[in-house]
Amino acid sequence: MKEYKVVDWKMGFSKNNEKLEDTLNTYAKQGWRVINIAESTTRIVFERDKNR
Repeated sequence: MKEYKVVDWKMGFSKNNEKLEDTLNTYAKQGWRVINIAESTTRIVFERDKNR
């Protein structure tokens, strides 16, 4: 079974790529995998196995 998490990522005026990378790495360490990044809304959808 899968579980999902939706995160609204806030863009700033500087270091956007670094902040995005940090966000993605933080969730990856928790076992989350990106399945969608919506550019127009800066929304990231993550997925992971619930019984991990």
